[in-house]
Amino acid sequence: MSAIPNEQAPQAPKQRAANIAYDAIENMIVTLQLKPGAPIIEAELLEKTGLGRTPMREALMRMSSNGLIRPMPRRGLVVSQIEAAEHLQLIETRRVLENLIVTSAAQRADAIQKQEIMQSAEKMLAAAKRHDLHAFMEADQSFDHTLHTACGNASAVAAVVPLVIQCRRFWYAYQHEGDIEEGARCHLLVAKAVARGHVEQALKSSNGLMDYLESFTRKAIPSAASGN
Repeated sequence: MSAIPNEQAPQAPKQRAANIAYDAIENMIVTLQLKPGAPIIEAELLEKTGLGRTPMREALMRMSSNGLIRPMPRRGLVVSQIEAAEHLQLIETRRVLENLIVTSAAQRADAIQKQEIMQSAEKMLAAAKRHDLHAFMEADQSFDHTLHTACGNASAVAAVVPLVIQCRRFWYAYQHEGDIEEGARCHLLVAKAVARGHVEQALKSSNGLMDYLESFTRKAIPSAASGN
């Protein structure tokens, strides 16, 4: 899952409001409450979130730059489509960034960050075993937030966050093709390597996670092509 400013502190009240709006709308898009191609109706979002117009518009601008929503002629803003055939290229790019982030975190994470990363990964696995998708997604977002902070590379994080969000939405759309427990176990291996400060193992586990996402995508592409 998750806006980068959530990983930075302190925040001004206006910035916090924009982050809350961003996270709320992102969750609607990732979990397909706002389906691909659906129009973005500002009044409805304001009613659902109870947030102000200014932070909502700031959040929508960020989503446009991240590719979650797109301007369409005579239609205004709409939720972007899930491009299954192009998703493998997205993972190819994400792999490079994730390898950098994970190995950097293995070198730079402090004791509290290591503990939080482990806890998030363990929560993911527990949620997967009881098939609690909501708890799984929350733990996944928490895992990424802490990992991104720990890596100490803001430019890599800025580049990877839009890809992570697209991957979450893709997974949510085609979850029937994946093994949620296997995904959680892959995250746990990453967490263990980072917590132990093992750079080579962190790289190996990061590639293992990307291999899982690539395999899942290849299984999902036929379903996407058939419209299932």
